[in-house]
Amino acid sequence: MGKDSKPKESSKGKGKQAASASDENASKGKGKGSKSADGLGTCTYVKARHILCEKQGKINDAYKKLQDGWLANGDKVPPPEFAKIAQEYSECPSGKKGGDLGWFPRGKMAGPFQDVAFATPIGATSAPFKSTHGYHIILCEGRKN
Repeated sequence: MGKDSKPKESSKGKGKQAASASDENASKGKGKGSKSADGLGTCTYVKARHILCEKQGKINDAYKKLQDGWLANGDKVPPPEFAKIAQEYSECPSGKKGGDLGWFPRGKMAGPFQDVAFATPIGATSAPFKSTHGYHIILCEGRKN
């Protein structure tokens, strides 16, 4: 019992975020840790697909297709279906591969894109957003450290 109380006391100190995030992930496993806001903020890599369009109207059309098929019902967009829409709408070279960006680390993608990619829960689709490259929609497929 003495051993259990010492880590709890130390996790309330200055290192609370680092200690609690690693303790949570170690004791509860990846599934439980990813539910918390800390799980989204502490991962090192994300696997994602995206749709990139120069014009806002075109990205809105793609998003409407996602809404009509899945999102309006509260469903998640299956990656193969997202890939079909990416092939149809995306103006990025990755569109030919269904928008697949594979795994990428924190720091590789520019500002808003990275922020949205690392904040989108696994299996979820982001709302359209703007970056320096145009308008995007992201589907997060995985996270790892």
